[in-house]
Amino acid sequence: MTVQQNPTQIMSPIMEAAEDEKISARDQMEALNPEAKELQFWIRTQKNAPSQQPWFSAAGKDDVGRLAPGQVGKNQLKPLPYRWRWSDYRPYLEKISKIAAGADVAPVEFADRQSIVLMNPGLTDRIQVTNTIRCSISIYNPGDIAPAHVHSPNASRTILTNNGGYTNIEGERCEARRGDVILTPNGTWHDHGNDGNEPVIWIDTLDWPLMEYLDCAWVDQDYEAAFETTDRIQPMRHIDGYSQKLYNNGGLKPTFVSHQRGFSQRLTPLFHYSGVDIQNALIALKDEAGDPYEGIHMELVNPVTGEPVFPTLRYGAQLLRPSEATQLKRETSSGYYVVIEGEGYTEISGQKFDWKPNDVIAVPNFLWRRHVNTSDKEAILYSVSDAALMRNIGQYRAQGKDKEGNVIQLEV
Repeated sequence: MTVQQNPTQIMSPIMEAAEDEKISARDQMEALNPEAKELQFWIRTQKNAPSQQPWFSAAGKDDVGRLAPGQVGKNQLKPLPYRWRWSDYRPYLEKISKIAAGADVAPVEFADRQSIVLMNPGLTDRIQVTNTIRCSISIYNPGDIAPAHVHSPNASRTILTNNGGYTNIEGERCEARRGDVILTPNGTWHDHGNDGNEPVIWIDTLDWPLMEYLDCAWVDQDYEAAFETTDRIQPMRHIDGYSQKLYNNGGLKPTFVSHQRGFSQRLTPLFHYSGVDIQNALIALKDEAGDPYEGIHMELVNPVTGEPVFPTLRYGAQLLRPSEATQLKRETSSGYYVVIEGEGYTEISGQKFDWKPNDVIAVPNFLWRRHVNTSDKEAILYSVSDAALMRNIGQYRAQGKDKEGNVIQLEV
């Protein structure tokens, strides 16, 4: 038989402590929760409230963005602003490259990738840069091949080396170079490889954590069943540049081909976004006024619909002119930046993260951020965020601060 406790037996020590130590009513109630938890209920206090400040809350000129005093849900974790330096992670890529080169069996055979996986310190041991995005940085030795596979997450490669190997997507060979962004939408068969003479390095980006949360993450490597062949790579049906030739004509959509590739819904049929094209487009616009919060900014979009390349992820590229400093901005979306060219720093919630080429910077949602180009040359940053997802569920908002520090709502 369970003995029922008298509530006064619980309250008395707490009330005595309140007299002695002037404990607030909130803390008194919170002190009940460890025992209440054993009875499968909890006392609602501010500490049980959301940890997120309202995105639209008024902010003073010196406000840098803060979390609320509440605690996150049991299984929820908050990412932190963070920077991964090229000078720190490159040596490890070189080490695993040498290990793989001397191994009897290449790591791509048993570990799927020769890579490092970025881990945001705010997400403990989760292999994520934000709550929705996973990033790994892969190195492929000459001759390395990742067999054909298809998966539910949307993914991309951002090429960091001059020769970036290749990705074969639905039979289209995409030969990569530095600054290229190659997309592998969910539901598209693809394989990767390096048939050059030097190791190649790229950033793998996926919305894998989101798919995991939705219990919808899967990978299929049964290439034989899908293509009725015993080869582990796809036969090349389209030469390098096929989708670029079809869709790089600025507002002109071919009507003689199907725009459905793979079995995904709402995918972009343009798989390969050239770094040279992106850079030339940005430089051609450098004399424009630009955006005070982003500089000269462009979004990678589906050329058929004009929508983001994925329903979940938004890809962008921006140019900061010499000594340009953007104004403070914050969004309900989170993501990361990778530096393609230039030197400077990004300020996030009052903390400065200086950057050089190939550095990666995570920017959580709701935090004020701005970019500063500290050099006398142009800087180019690429970005990936979950802004597309936030728009699709009606949760995208953005604010900026004007030159006087006043908070204004930005058009979305």
